[in-house]
Amino acid sequence: MAESRPDFDSLWNYDKSVETENKFRELVSFAQESGDAGYLAELLTQIARTLGLQQKFQEAHALLDSVQPMLEKTGAKAKVRYLLEKGRAYNSSGQIEKGVEQFNQALELATKEKLDFYAVDAAHMLAIATPTPEHQDWNLKAIALAEASSDPKARNWLGSLYNNLGWDFFFKKDYDEALKLFEKALEHRQQQGKSGLILIAKWCLSKTLRMLGKVDSALAMQFELEKNWEKAGKQDGFVYEEIAECLLTLNRKEEARKYFAIAYQNLSKDPWLSRDEPERLERLKKLGQVK
Repeated sequence: MAESRPDFDSLWNYDKSVETENKFRELVSFAQESGDAGYLAELLTQIARTLGLQQKFQEAHALLDSVQPMLEKTGAKAKVRYLLEKGRAYNSSGQIEKGVEQFNQALELATKEKLDFYAVDAAHMLAIATPTPEHQDWNLKAIALAEASSDPKARNWLGSLYNNLGWDFFFKKDYDEALKLFEKALEHRQQQGKSGLILIAKWCLSKTLRMLGKVDSALAMQFELEKNWEKAGKQDGFVYEEIAECLLTLNRKEEARKYFAIAYQNLSKDPWLSRDEPERLERLKKLGQVK
């Protein structure tokens, strides 16, 4: 019975991809024995996604290639999820044009089959993968799809989408418009009640306040975020980085140095930052006087 099959999507922890991979792999035998090709194919696409998050792109593609023959026996959802994960594996490994091709196919099929959640996912990935001038249009497309959907899961995308559109305006230095969108994102996150996402939304707001010259307010928010993460038993290197930037702007250089050093110690462990933003890490190291 389909009702007895584990909902593997509920096991996702995007911050712990290895742990999530292991949980998914524990379900593979069950999925194979279920006789449901669609369930098995979807599960394998998500294992491939965990591999991509670990930058094991060849393994991710190999697993997805093994899924492709199964798609002749599955419904549309498995096909869309295959296209999405193939696209993500391409995009994350720098093969952006191939990724965009997969995302476009996923969007077309998901829209045709009224799979709203995955249509929004595809549009959101196109906003990430396409050249900068196209980001905003794709984010607006994704928002329109989510807002028009009666599917609660599709509407749950809105917090992420308002955030992503906010960054489009942020990078264009339209900080006032960015702030409005980050406020909308925060409101949506608060409605969802997910504490970690709420803290991230507040971080975006605070960073934008700093760019608007409201440094004292930004610093107060970041100090509060530092306390909140510590209460949760975690550290957030991006919070330390922003505290350091605020302190530097306020000419509190010695305090800033300490926070730059802590930020470097945390963020230098991030494989994506090490790969994509080495200059940023080098700046933190220099300002933190880390030897």
